[in-house]
Amino acid sequence: MPHSHEPPCVALYWDFENLHAGLVEARAGEGHYAKPDVRFKLQEPLVDVAAVTAAATTQGPLAIHRAYCNWQFFSRYRDALMQAGMDLVQMFPPGGAAKNGADIRLSLDVLEDLGRFPHIRTVVVVGGDSDFLPLAQKVHAAGRRLVGVGTRPNTNRHWAGSCDAFLWYEDLVGGVAAEPAPGG
Repeated sequence: MPHSHEPPCVALYWDFENLHAGLVEARAGEGHYAKPDVRFKLQEPLVDVAAVTAAATTQGPLAIHRAYCNWQFFSRYRDALMQAGMDLVQMFPPGGAAKNGADIRLSLDVLEDLGRFPHIRTVVVVGGDSDFLPLAQKVHAAGRRLVGVGTRPNTNRHWAGSCDAFLWYEDLVGGVAAEPAPGG
């Protein structure tokens, strides 16, 4: 448990490409981001990094701020990422169809960090995948609070329900709300 002089802190983890892809598909249609001529090119900034970071800091001071992505296509986010003070983890997918690498690495890092840093009391995960359900179970078993952030159309309802609180990205940035996809 935290020492009496340490405030309970927050660890913020982003499945960055997951959120970005959802915003691309909200603009261009479902499946658009998966096209190689879209996904594997320089990306236009769509994610409001400051809004999500500000929402996370309402939970307490940030002790960890880490984002996972294949950053070679996201250089246009440079200023926003630097302003937020993010630790960027480079994910090189082993193939064009590879997925879940960021989810797995993010989950492993959360568990390692919780074991190393008892002052982390709240974990915030930005991403909508059902792949995070086992992580929710482990975070709760460790006695920590879990907050999720995701877009309504791309967030699995079971993942959202497994969190102690869930923040809808559209609400954080003042966007138009859409209903989650059935079965997420």
